[in-house]
Amino acid sequence: MLLSQRQETVERLTELCQKLLRERHLVVASNRGPVEYHAVGGGELKAVQGSGGVVTALSSLARYGEFTWVACAMGEGDRRAAAGAKGGPLRAPLPGHKLNLRFVTLPKSVYYKYYSIFCNPLLWFLQHYMWDIAYAPHIDKRTHDAWENGYIPANQAFAEAILAEARSGVLPPLIMLHDYHLYLVGGYIREQMPGAIIQNFVHIPWPTPSYWQLLPECMYRAILRGLCSADIVGLQLRRDVQNFLHCCQVLLPEAEVDYRDSTVRINGHLTRAIPYPISIDAAELRKLSQSPRVKRYEAKLSPYLGKQTIVRVDRAEPSKNIVRGLKAFELLLERYPQFRGKVKFLSFLVPSRSHIEQYRRYAREIRETVVEINAKYGDESWQPLEVFYEDKRNQAIAGMCLYDVLLVNSIFDGMNLVAKEGPIVNSRDGVLILSEGTGAHEQLGEYALSITATDVEGTAQALYTALTMSTGERKRRAQALRESIEAEDIACWFYQQFSDIAALL
Repeated sequence: MLLSQRQETVERLTELCQKLLRERHLVVASNRGPVEYHAVGGGELKAVQGSGGVVTALSSLARYGEFTWVACAMGEGDRRAAAGAKGGPLRAPLPGHKLNLRFVTLPKSVYYKYYSIFCNPLLWFLQHYMWDIAYAPHIDKRTHDAWENGYIPANQAFAEAILAEARSGVLPPLIMLHDYHLYLVGGYIREQMPGAIIQNFVHIPWPTPSYWQLLPECMYRAILRGLCSADIVGLQLRRDVQNFLHCCQVLLPEAEVDYRDSTVRINGHLTRAIPYPISIDAAELRKLSQSPRVKRYEAKLSPYLGKQTIVRVDRAEPSKNIVRGLKAFELLLERYPQFRGKVKFLSFLVPSRSHIEQYRRYAREIRETVVEINAKYGDESWQPLEVFYEDKRNQAIAGMCLYDVLLVNSIFDGMNLVAKEGPIVNSRDGVLILSEGTGAHEQLGEYALSITATDVEGTAQALYTALTMSTGERKRRAQALRESIEAEDIACWFYQQFSDIAALL
């Protein structure tokens, strides 16, 4: 039944995309692109598929229609590829994908201010409620400079690149902007191309007005006005939509907000705020999990497994709450000695933003905590914790195939796709432990063991419950998780968005 429903959704999505894109050019924009270029021997450039949740989700769109993807040139390889294209688009070297790529090449000083001062230490922390506000943020001259000479010019450069691509269609283009790096782009495009259809999707949580007011007024009002230049603002959850509407009502004097219709009207322009909970390509992921390369990693991981195995897969960043998860496991071993020597905890952690001090400090804390727990409870024959600190997606998928318990205890997350990937590939009817702050909890909380991210005691008890759960209950929960995820996979996510765009035309 689910297979036929999915096939029907894919067919409807393909037909809808063909109809929409027959005379309109689709341009997708995000900070990171679908391909990264790296210099290899002899100075040649090698293209590798980009990483990250946004890239993984959007790359599958190329199966349904041709479009251009505008992204930042992240490194020297990207810059060289962009120079070779002389400012025009490249054909992305991804088999089976009808995808063109246009790089935005920013001066290195502009990119640093945009990405490493404003986007990540400021916006990311704000939208994940990660600041200790007695001490941070400390918005000084350097922050204002990063806004004026980093974030603003970067967004203007993106708008110019998008406009250069968008003018090629017969009818006004469809423009899909993604995430917190590009909040101002829609406003610049609207000024120069009033007829464009613009959607702006926010992949991370949207906080309350009082939290946004920790930024200077000139910044948060520009961000909201930029977003309200779009026809549709997509967010992950209903609570994000409500927070966004509330921000517009409280922080923009000119905004007319209608909570019933989820709209914001500013100077005659109407913006719809709509929840689109992002998902995964379940069929492709399951196929990948059965591939020889993933199976090889399963074999390599086999010696690290315990009689029961807890797994987590995360970027090594503060919002993922990794240290509290480790402390909960430590409490489990202290309180229930019967698990010592039997239960292993494998952590697959991707290095993240190591150029930012907060991230480096958190990575050090993770390592120190692991050493302490292994020293306290391990011996020469058994170490309770194993950490794989590297970016190897196939290895992480292999780990998710093998878990008895999957721990996803983020403090706040837009979605956290690991919570959806794990149940699809897992072969052991593993139990999902899921914090209420993850976006995935809205859909999957009924079938997971729910925890509060900050509650180490409660997380330890959830680990105990998962490890001692009956076979029948594990099977019931695992099956329900799979069915829920498959019923709302990535094709459904795209179809909902394109249906709403079609309704505007």
